[in-house]
Amino acid sequence: MQPKHIDDEQVIRFADMFAAMGTEARLRILRLLLAAYPQGMIPSDLGSELGIPASTLSHHLEKLKMEGLVTVRREGTFLWYTANATALKELLSFLYAECCTRNTAIQPDEIVKFCG
Repeated sequence: MQPKHIDDEQVIRFADMFAAMGTEARLRILRLLLAAYPQGMIPSDLGSELGIPASTLSHHLEKLKMEGLVTVRREGTFLWYTANATALKELLSFLYAECCTRNTAIQPDEIVKFCG
């Protein structure tokens, strides 16, 4: 299987996405949003679940949104945040291509075992 060519801009984008997930709080937010996919969650529920003050949560959500890892939609007076499954699929595909198709650092069946 020949991996898709990744250009420098895409590598920069993926690096920014990893950096955005590079804090405990943001990774925990993303995990909760993945668990709530596709409906998503409102900030007050995220903050209550994680014990993060509203101002801090807002900062983290904005960073995740800026990097395309979450999307936001308005329903009435509520903002609903959802994990961006498309962006996460691209990120995982990049990692998979680098570790499992361009070389044999990790065998593809090992990924399936881990996720299964």
